[in-house]
Amino acid sequence: MQTNSPRYVGRFAPSPSGPLHLGSMLTAVASYLEAKSNRGLWHLRIDDLDPPRIVTGSCQQILNTLEKFHLAWDGDVVYQSQRNSGYQDYLQHCIDQNLTYPCNCPRHKIMAAGGIYPGTCLTHSPSQNAPPCAIRIKSPDNAIKFEDECQGMIEQHIPTEVGDFIIKRKDGLFAYHLACVVDDHLQGITHIVRGRDLLDSTPRQIYLQQILNFSTPSYCHLPIVVNQEGFKLSKQAQATNIDLLPTNETLSFILSALGLAPPPSIQDSVPLMLQWGIDHWSSHELTDKLTITESSLQHYV
Repeated sequence: MQTNSPRYVGRFAPSPSGPLHLGSMLTAVASYLEAKSNRGLWHLRIDDLDPPRIVTGSCQQILNTLEKFHLAWDGDVVYQSQRNSGYQDYLQHCIDQNLTYPCNCPRHKIMAAGGIYPGTCLTHSPSQNAPPCAIRIKSPDNAIKFEDECQGMIEQHIPTEVGDFIIKRKDGLFAYHLACVVDDHLQGITHIVRGRDLLDSTPRQIYLQQILNFSTPSYCHLPIVVNQEGFKLSKQAQATNIDLLPTNETLSFILSALGLAPPPSIQDSVPLMLQWGIDHWSSHELTDKLTITESSLQHYV
């Protein structure tokens, strides 16, 4: 994706639900290399919209970890928890365009319907005395298509594969899709590099971009890191805190996992390895043929 454009703006947007693990650090490194190889900016956004999931101290821990790996972000750190008024403005735009409706359907009924929302409250609105409702956006009739830099052509028909989706929750919190789209727009993000586990979310976000008249960034969804059982690493599943592993060896492993193999002569220097990675970066070589496991890192270091 070598654009050599001064307008390239990338970002890394972790949630502060715990320390960074191998999967999140691989995304951080890849998105940083992609931005800097294109002489672009690399912003840091903390996705702290969901208070119950926030682990005390993890915001600062994430910043410290990125600094330890010499991943220097451009500009100030953006915290989603401080941007609710902006989300409300764009939510109101959707409401004014008659693109939303309230919904109080319980989650278990939706899961019983296969996880695809059947549009119950679109045709049977909750009564005025109903408990607090979520707000759903009406789905488009056409399929959403986009070319992913790593995964190829992606197509999703939201009504039949997802259903009308929530943009504000019953508890009053803004949903991830709306907040992510608004922040990417306000930060001028032109390219997004993130894990393949978020690939299914992208058509919904592109649809919101279309509704709100935002530009659609270029997307690159990376292969995910899995544990010994083959499941995606997560903080909730006790993935290893990346800070507990040696920095130089971990960065060398990540570069190798991304299709780069830094020469032994520079593997004792994080800054030299990062610059080498920038000079040799190519997102075109990233495919799901890459198998990256946490256990292979532990053997590596």
